[in-house]
Amino acid sequence: MRILSTAVLSLGLALALPLAAAAQKLPLNDISAYLNKLQTAKGEFTQINDDGSISTGTIYIKRPGKVRFEYNPPETALVIAGSNTVVIFDKKSNQPAESYPLARTPLSIILARNVDLGKANMVTGHSFDGTATVVKAQDPENPQYGNIQLKFTGNPVELRQWVINDGNGSQTTVVLGDLQKGGSLPNSLFNVGSPGSTGNR
Repeated sequence: MRILSTAVLSLGLALALPLAAAAQKLPLNDISAYLNKLQTAKGEFTQINDDGSISTGTIYIKRPGKVRFEYNPPETALVIAGSNTVVIFDKKSNQPAESYPLARTPLSIILARNVDLGKANMVTGHSFDGTATVVKAQDPENPQYGNIQLKFTGNPVELRQWVINDGNGSQTTVVLGDLQKGGSLPNSLFNVGSPGSTGNR
């Protein structure tokens, strides 16, 4: 559970990006607009944990404020963000589910109702690595909660991975597969009071 807790507070994925997916650095306004238009999405993810272990699963996103990480076996964890809270369920554990305020995780930056990366002191890094635009951001009012490093490709703009550095110095990388955007995702998927099921297992 401790590794999973660290993963929630330091979510991130390392992705092999398409070589020709981007040609230049994307403006922050374009990235903010992309995130604000991203209402619902579903896709596969690969997570590289702080200890070097790798997990895979399915991610469901419903902005604002909702995300669900369903891990593939042998992992038994389920991570849900909803109602301003992030909760970690582990079927193998006899301990109660762990919960954290969403606002205290860097993930809240991309799940915000109105993403504005141009906000003063939010972006601490904005570069192009030859393949993708890299944006490092933090909550300017609470930098102690850590930061998130996002990678985007262009034409069209796509979120490819993120790395979350939590306030304790732990790092987690999440690599996204192709996201299926749009469609309807029931709010029950993001009920932090009950893990529920998508029927995928």
